[in-house]
Amino acid sequence: MKEAHTEILVVGGGLGGVAAALAALRAGRRVIMTEEFDWIGGQLTSQAVPPDEHSWVEQFGITASYRTLRQEIRNYYREHYPLTERSRQWRDLNPGAGWVSRLCHEPRVALTVMEGMLAPYRGAGRLRVLQPYRPVGAEMDGDRVRAVRLAHRDNGDEIIVAASYVIDATETGELLPLTGTEYVTGFESRSMTGEPSAPEEAQPLNMQAVSICFAVDHVDGDQTIDKPDRYDFWRSYEPAFWGGPLLGWKSPHPRTLEIVERSFTPNPDDDPLLVDADQRRNPGDANLWTFRRIAARRNFTDGFYASDICLVNWPMIDYFEGPVFEVPDDQARGHLKAAEELSRCVFYWLQTEAPRTDGGIGFRGLRLRGDVTGTEHGLAQAPYIRESRRIKAAYTIVEQDLSLAVRGERGAVNYADSVGVGMYRIDLHPSTGGDNYIDVGSCPFEIPLGALLPQRVTNLLPAGKNIGTTHITNGCYRLHPVEWNIGEVAGLLSAHCLERGTTPHGVREHKDRLVEFQTLLERQGIELRWPEVKGY
Repeated sequence: MKEAHTEILVVGGGLGGVAAALAALRAGRRVIMTEEFDWIGGQLTSQAVPPDEHSWVEQFGITASYRTLRQEIRNYYREHYPLTERSRQWRDLNPGAGWVSRLCHEPRVALTVMEGMLAPYRGAGRLRVLQPYRPVGAEMDGDRVRAVRLAHRDNGDEIIVAASYVIDATETGELLPLTGTEYVTGFESRSMTGEPSAPEEAQPLNMQAVSICFAVDHVDGDQTIDKPDRYDFWRSYEPAFWGGPLLGWKSPHPRTLEIVERSFTPNPDDDPLLVDADQRRNPGDANLWTFRRIAARRNFTDGFYASDICLVNWPMIDYFEGPVFEVPDDQARGHLKAAEELSRCVFYWLQTEAPRTDGGIGFRGLRLRGDVTGTEHGLAQAPYIRESRRIKAAYTIVEQDLSLAVRGERGAVNYADSVGVGMYRIDLHPSTGGDNYIDVGSCPFEIPLGALLPQRVTNLLPAGKNIGTTHITNGCYRLHPVEWNIGEVAGLLSAHCLERGTTPHGVREHKDRLVEFQTLLERQGIELRWPEVKGY
C-alpha cells in the first residue's frame, strides 16, 4: 500500500478544510488535503448552498481571509461576467440578488476562487490534494493519530498518509470513530447540558434533516422530466407538524411554528440593487424564487441570461426520515438515496402540480441546472449536512452561553481562550426524531479554543461542525463564516504547535502560550471579540 508523509493532513476539503490548509500553508508548513467529491468547498460548492451570514458581515465579524474569499468572488464577476455598469459599480455586489445573503452566487465561481487561492502552493509542491478520496481507517500511537488510511471513491485504491497533525474537516466527523476519539451525536439530555431547550433524555440518533439541493431556471417550452418512481409516496407525505402535505407552499414558520404560506414566481422583474438581504428586517422567503437566487438576470447585460437561476434549499426538501451516519452503511445509503428521491420529486411537483399565483398549476418551463452544480443528474454533488459527530471537548458550548433569553443585555459569554467570533440564530431544522423547528435567539458569540480540543487525543483537531457544541448550539456554529474561522484556527494552531514544539492543549493550558497564539490570530486578521452591536 502506498504511504505518504506530511506535516499536516487535512481530511475533507470543505470550507473548514480549505481554510485550514491555507492557514497552515501560509505559515510555511507542508500539507496534504483530501476531498471526497469532485469540487472542494463543501457547503459553498459541492452542496450548492449560498452563504448564510450575519447582518454585519460587510463591516466586521469574519476573518480577514474569509473577507478576501468574498471579495475575490465579487472580483471574479466584475472581471469575467458581462455585468451591467450599474451592477459593476455596486460595491457590495450580490450577483444573485438573493434575500438569504448579501453574496448569493453560482457555486462554480466560489470553486474557481478557492482553487486559485490554493494554486501557488500546489505549484510549489507544498500542497498535495488527494481527490476524490475518503477516510476508511486510522493508525493510532497511544493518544496520537499516526496515520489515516484513505480510499479512492471510484476505484477503491488506498493510500496511508502519516502526519504530525491531523485535521478532521469532514462533513460528519468521520475521523472520530476511526481514531477512537470520544464524541457525541444527536440530542444531549438536559441533565447532561443544563440547556433549557434540551429533552429530558438523550437522543443520539435524533439529528437535523439533510437536504439535496438543486439549481433551476425557467425558460420557454415544456421541460418536464419523467415522473419519479416514488412520487406518489412523497406527494401524499404529510408530517404531523407540517400543516399540510410536505410538497406544498405551506409549512411551519421556523421561529413561531405558525403555519405560513409562501409563493413561487419565476423571473420577477425586480431590481437587484433594491434587495435588502438582512434577515433581521425581512426573512426574504415570501417568494421562494428570489430567496436563494444565485444569478439575477438583471445584474447582467440584456439577454445574457435567459433566466434567473434559483437555488432550491427550501423546507420541502428537508429529509428527516432517518440519519445518514451512525447507522449501518446500508441504512445510511438508503436514507441518502431517499433524500435524493425527495428532491427530484419536489422538482417534478414544481413542474406539474405546484399552484401558481395566476391560478394555474405547474411550471413546465423549469429546468434542472446540473451544469451549475457540476452534475449530470441535475442535483448537487453532495448532501447538505447540518449536523455532525461532535468531539467530547475540553469545553462544550451550551445554549446558556449565548441564548438571548438567558444572557440578555450581558451578551454571550466572553471566553478567555476565544479564537474567533460568529453570529447566527440557533436554527435547528426538523429532525429524525420527529421534532419541529427549534429556533432560539442568540447573541453575537465567540469561539472558544477549548471547543476545538478533544479531551484525550492530542494531535487531532476538528475544522467544522464537529467541534464541541451541543445539538442545540450546533444550530448557530454550523454556518459558512464560522466553519471557515474554525478551520483557519485549526490550521494555524497545528502550524504553531509544530513551530513551538508544544501541543494544542498546552497552548490553552498556559496563559503565556495562549496569549502568544491569540496575538498570532489577531495578526492574521482573526477577530477575537465583538464590538458593541445592537438589534440582533
